Amino acid sequence: MFEALTTKLDAVFKKLAGRGRLSEKDVDDALREVRVALLEADVHFRVARDFVARVRERAVGSDVLGSLTPGQQVVKIVHEELLSVLGEGQPRLSLSPTPPTVVMLVGLQGSGKTTTAAKLALHLRKGGQRPLLVAADVYRPAAVEQLVTLGKQLDIPVYQQGIAADPVEIVQNGIRRAREQGNTVALLDTAGRLHVDDEMMQELVRIKERIAPHEVLLVVDAMTGQDAVRAAGDFHQQVGLTGLILSKMDGDARGGAALSVRAVTGVPVKFLGTGEKTDALEPYHPDRLASRILGMGDVLTLIEKAQAQVDQAKAAEMERKFRTASFTLEDFLDQLQQVKQMGPLSQLLEMIPGMSRVAKNLPASALDDRQLKKVEAIIYSMTPLERRRPDVIDGSRRRRIAAGSGTTPADVNQLLNQFHQMQKMMKQYSQMLSGRGGRRLPGNMFRL
Repeated sequence: MFEALTTKLDAVFKKLAGRGRLSEKDVDDALREVRVALLEADVHFRVARDFVARVRERAVGSDVLGSLTPGQQVVKIVHEELLSVLGEGQPRLSLSPTPPTVVMLVGLQGSGKTTTAAKLALHLRKGGQRPLLVAADVYRPAAVEQLVTLGKQLDIPVYQQGIAADPVEIVQNGIRRAREQGNTVALLDTAGRLHVDDEMMQELVRIKERIAPHEVLLVVDAMTGQDAVRAAGDFHQQVGLTGLILSKMDGDARGGAALSVRAVTGVPVKFLGTGEKTDALEPYHPDRLASRILGMGDVLTLIEKAQAQVDQAKAAEMERKFRTASFTLEDFLDQLQQVKQMGPLSQLLEMIPGMSRVAKNLPASALDDRQLKKVEAIIYSMTPLERRRPDVIDGSRRRRIAAGSGTTPADVNQLLNQFHQMQKMMKQYSQMLSGRGGRRLPGNMFRL
């Protein structure tokens, strides 16, 4: 997400930082490159033009050009103006004081709306809500079946009447069922449609008029770029949107839709879809997104992901083993699996300040999640004794482990060497801690 834009902005800011004092021409040259970078990232031309104009107006002032650190001042201005484009504050769902809150999901065909409905239901349940999914897409083959299957996987109830009923009738009955069952939120999965199809758009208008939903959210495929912005404008004009969900953000290295859609339509983005898994839905935080774009990381989101996945009892035990240097390969495997649940390794590195630059210099194989699966396979091929005491692994055991995991003895050797280095580091830390009266390590890795 935003990889190309982040790389180009980073190059521009490095040039500015290397010049010391800046002239007005330096600023103009830099902002010309920024504008090109924004347009190449598929940002709407009007948004890019206005953004650069606002940054220039502030950057050519005496506070910047006369500053001892003008490059940093320009970065600060760009960050603030990015926030202005992305929208300050955190847009939230409007929950009704008298349940159920009715959330109507609309979108183009193929935007990922049905999957997003399930993701949103899971997100709301984690927040203490009791959601009900309502299958009102009677046009796409297997749409109802898909939502029912997702509901079973997540243990979330789904109301459906098949594909023969009228969508308006389905949503009315679904809301009635939610009220009867005590569900606090009814999520309506309506049929995907083209924004130029007047008949289908009028069906959405009828549904909205009949049920008066508290939220009308458009699911937009971020990979479609400016088409997503145009679709959002058309849907808002005809139906009246209260918010947007940008899906497939993990598949778009440019990210122009995220930067453009709110500024062009005036409709707030409320969620980002960041992967295929059902938990890959993030609340939209403009400040965190601006930091990611500028390569500053997103530590708060990383911490939230860790808190959601890390078992605190296990974390305390891991901390004890870390202090006593008794960390085993079984423990390493357990930590590895918890990290995997947090998302793709490349996405996690982007959230650590400075690591996005480091990650660009790493070989692609180092960020490939298949490498983690290879490590898992090697450890699973070991006996319990070998996991607890890797020093007993000799040549014949290495060959057996390699054969059992579909790897090579060299792969097994590499893992064991890395693990021995980790153990050595733990011993050094343990000795350092004992010399300091056993004080806690700052920023302990197991207590995020």
